[in-house]
Amino acid sequence: MDITVALGGGGARGFAHIGALRVLEREGFRIRAISGTSMGGVIAAVYAAGFSPDEIEKHSTAGSLPELIRSRPEGPGLIGVRKIEAFLRQHLGDREFADMTIPLALTAVNLADGSEVVLTKGKVLPAVMATTALPGVFPPYVLGEHRLLDGGVIDPVPVAAARALYPAPVVAVALSPAPENWAETRSPASLGLPLIGLVARLRPAEVLTIALRAVEITARAMTELRLQIDRPEVVIRPSVSHVGLLAGVRVSEVAALGEAATLAALPQLRELFSPRRRLERGLRRAFGGGR
Repeated sequence: MDITVALGGGGARGFAHIGALRVLEREGFRIRAISGTSMGGVIAAVYAAGFSPDEIEKHSTAGSLPELIRSRPEGPGLIGVRKIEAFLRQHLGDREFADMTIPLALTAVNLADGSEVVLTKGKVLPAVMATTALPGVFPPYVLGEHRLLDGGVIDPVPVAAARALYPAPVVAVALSPAPENWAETRSPASLGLPLIGLVARLRPAEVLTIALRAVEITARAMTELRLQIDRPEVVIRPSVSHVGLLAGVRVSEVAALGEAATLAALPQLRELFSPRRRLERGLRRAFGGGR
């Protein structure tokens, strides 16, 4: 049961990806390639480097997100990235994409022209830093001649990037709710940013909170648009809307939400490999119809 996986962005909500990967492995699905953006890019990179879901959860728990983002601002960003980069270097080191145990793709956005950049070559750590450069919060990441932003700006769940890596059904893990549930799944008032809880009544903090909420609303709409265009075979949606984007969380609890959503999707996942679906895919490939 070969699949490729696309992991969406969502800050601390991305720990749900750990549970999703754990269930997929346990149920016998073989992940042949993986893509990710933002926090999904972090999890995808560490997984592709050979770490198991249990190991990723252990290391994620050791590196508290609120502690990692308490860094002095650097450049055009509210928060510096030195602590985050140092933490990730402990696990990724100087690995290159060619060193990954399975093919990996990370996505970013070119600040100059707004184009999507799919990163599949060179060193992995700089690519991870680029895909997590949330506008306004973290500074753009300079990679070569380009200033790159969080890939979730235009592609919150990089399905097309996953599909390009390996010819197998794509399983997308989206961290935003389905449109019909938007009214019942409002995000928390606090996004978990350092100091905002202390100065929430000051105008700059209020402005930032509103701006980030607007970014999230846009991301929800963009997620649905891209899912309709790129059409993954299965979409898994962990119920994580209550988690602040940069909040301190119990990693195991958020991972459990990913497990629950993936268990609920098992009938769809197994149907991908029914004799009928296998035959349909084989005929489409034989006659040039794509996946």
